[in-house]
Amino acid sequence: MNIAIVGTGYVGLVSGTCFAEMGARVTCVDVDAQKIQKLKEGIMPIYEPGLEELVKRNVEYGRLQFTTDLTEVLDDVEVVFSAVGTPPDEDGSADLKYVLAVARQFGQHINKYTILVTKSTVPVGTAKKVKAAIQEELDKRGVDIPFDVASNPEFLKEGAAIKDFMSPDRVVVGTESEKAREVMTRLYKPFLINNFRVIFMDIPSAEMTKYAANAMLATRISFMNDIANLCERVGANVDSVRKGIGTDARIGTKFLYAGCGYGGSCFPKDVKALLHTGLDNGYHMEVIEAVERVNERQKTIVYDKIVRAVGSLQGKTVAILGLAFKPETDDMREAPALIVIDRLLQAGASVRVFDPVAMDECRRRIGDAVTYCANIYDCANDADVLALMTEWRQFRLPTWDVIRKVMRGNVIVDGRNIYDRQELEALGFVYTRIGEQ
Repeated sequence: MNIAIVGTGYVGLVSGTCFAEMGARVTCVDVDAQKIQKLKEGIMPIYEPGLEELVKRNVEYGRLQFTTDLTEVLDDVEVVFSAVGTPPDEDGSADLKYVLAVARQFGQHINKYTILVTKSTVPVGTAKKVKAAIQEELDKRGVDIPFDVASNPEFLKEGAAIKDFMSPDRVVVGTESEKAREVMTRLYKPFLINNFRVIFMDIPSAEMTKYAANAMLATRISFMNDIANLCERVGANVDSVRKGIGTDARIGTKFLYAGCGYGGSCFPKDVKALLHTGLDNGYHMEVIEAVERVNERQKTIVYDKIVRAVGSLQGKTVAILGLAFKPETDDMREAPALIVIDRLLQAGASVRVFDPVAMDECRRRIGDAVTYCANIYDCANDADVLALMTEWRQFRLPTWDVIRKVMRGNVIVDGRNIYDRQELEALGFVYTRIGEQ
């Protein structure tokens, strides 16, 4: 099966590579000529475990190729996936200019029945706009070429995207015709041979499903952070509370960990877009609004705890472990670390940072405002405070004796609740975490 994927960002590149791994012939398209050239040379634009090896293998086998021109492959493909960006406008709504540009190009150049599938996260009603844009271009050409549009939102977790794509919990597909449904069934059948978990529905429901899923996960995070902040005030332990409620089968244990807030490319953007969709349709989404408000407040909690521990930050040095918004990615979009670093610098502190993969991304974002360190121990050197922002595996079992010796101070602020209080206090550290006095 021949397919094209427009957009070689996180979603497009992972999706295209995984389709190729399953045997499809895939062309990934992007207007960024430099990015396409680098991909041809095997240089990845993003960090995702296992992706580089998978891309190189499928390029070598001839199943995966890259181009800047969609029109050169349109006659050979059955399906075109649109995986371009939908950045938020100033009002929080999703900017659809790239999605509609793909639709117009599709309408300008198709010569046979082809399906345009929206993989990007888009507001409910986008498919109607996409379909209208395609039809407008066909009318300008004076041709009557059959086509279908479909919605196939992605549910990939950064850091585990390949596993998620190759062995999905479910695949959501919104279609309008039986023919489109048949093609999408054929495309996804190899991934789900033993348990076909494709959920077909109407297109508006598919578009809403992605936003609803991310909003629910964000809600669980903000709920637990709200509970954690109350736990600190009443003398409860949020980890105990989490275990106590998580064993209820109606609640479950996932996404119930207190911390310093969510970030990344999906949750913040999708929550804002869902809020805006509600307002556009005369509905005020009070729960989702609170989710966003709690999260924005939570991003400052590590900074607040540092101030409470050491007082004035003028002349102090703070070591930050972890820059990415989560482990196994270099993505710093909406990362809580950025908020904490900015506040520390404004308060007159010197900041030392270390992250296994996000150092270059941090340099791109804030330049030389901080000191970039070679490892955990270099980062802790002469620091008054050590703050954990991202729970990378290699941060879980540091040699605390060494850290105690190289630090000038003794304050540990655990923004992800992964360390043991008794162990650290026995070594002479002043330890604070989220949701515990």
